[in-house]
Amino acid sequence: MEKEIRLGISACLLGENVRFDGGHKLDRFLTGTLGQFVEYVPVCPEVECGFSIPRESMRLVGDVSAPRLVTTRTNQDHTDRMLKWAQRRVGGLEKEGLCGFIFKRNSPSSGMESVRVYNKKGIPVKKGVGIFARVFMEQFPLLPVEDEGRLHDPKLRENFIERIFVFKRWRELIALPKRRGHLVDFHTKHKLLVFSHSEKHHRRMGRLVAKAKEMTTNALYKEYQKLLMEALRLKTTTKKNVNVLQHVMGYFKKQLSGDEKQELLELIDHYRSYYVPLIVPITLINHYVRKYEQPYLKQQYYLHPHPIELQLRNHV
Repeated sequence: MEKEIRLGISACLLGENVRFDGGHKLDRFLTGTLGQFVEYVPVCPEVECGFSIPRESMRLVGDVSAPRLVTTRTNQDHTDRMLKWAQRRVGGLEKEGLCGFIFKRNSPSSGMESVRVYNKKGIPVKKGVGIFARVFMEQFPLLPVEDEGRLHDPKLRENFIERIFVFKRWRELIALPKRRGHLVDFHTKHKLLVFSHSEKHHRRMGRLVAKAKEMTTNALYKEYQKLLMEALRLKTTTKKNVNVLQHVMGYFKKQLSGDEKQELLELIDHYRSYYVPLIVPITLINHYVRKYEQPYLKQQYYLHPHPIELQLRNHV
C-alpha cells in the first residue's frame, strides 16, 4: 500500500540512537504494524537543536504552565534555545502535510502531557508539557497527537489511528476546490463514524451542513473541521457503538429474514455484554451490506475506518 499518511514522530521511537545516553526507544508496533500504512517524519528536538549524543540529561523546573528546560547536573538553562528552535521547526512542519504526531512520553522536550516538573525543593509534579510538544500543539490544535505510552491502551490506540485516517481524508477534501457539495459528500460518508463518538456533535454537524448555503465556503469548512476533530477526540464506548449498530439495523428492516435479524441482535447483545469484540457484529453487518447491496451503508467509514490488518476492533 502506498504510504500516504504522513506522521510526525519522536525519532527515538523509530530506533534512532538520539537519546541523551546514546540509546533509543524503538517501538515495534509503530515501526512494523502501523509503519506499513504511514510515512514518518522523525523529529528529535535535542539533537536538531544542536545538543550532542550522548549529552547531559535535562528536566523541566519551575512553573508548571511555563517551565524552564534545565540540565540535571550543571543546572544550565536551555529554554530559550529550545523555544527558538521549536518555533522554526514547527514552521517547517507546516509544509509536511502531517496527519498527526506521536510524541515520546515523559520527555522534557517532547512529552505531550504528565511530564515531571520539579519545584524549588526538587519535588516533581507530573503536570507538565514538553517544550517542543507545547509549541507544536499550540500551532496545530486540531491535529491528532498521542504519545507512545498511551498507545499501549487498545482504545486510545484505536481512537488515534481512526483520527489520522479521517484527517488524511480531510486533507484530500481540502485539496479539492472548496465546494459545498464536496463537504456534503464527506459528511455523508462519515455520519455514523461521528455518531459513534458524539451524538451531540453529530447533530450539530448535520445542522451546519443543512445551512451550508447561509455561510461562505471558507467559514463552513473551518467550522466543520473544528467540530469534526472535537467529536473524534471523544472516545467511543460500548453504549455508543450499540446505538450505532441498532441504527444500522434499521436500514435492513425490509431485507433481513427473521433468522438473520435474530442472529445480528444476538451478536449486538454479546458485544454489549463484553463477550465478543466490535469486529464480530461489524463483520456480519458488512456481509449483509454486500448481500443486499445497501448503497448508503456501503460508503460508511464506520464499517471500515482503517485497514483490518491493524486489528483495532479486536479487543473486548
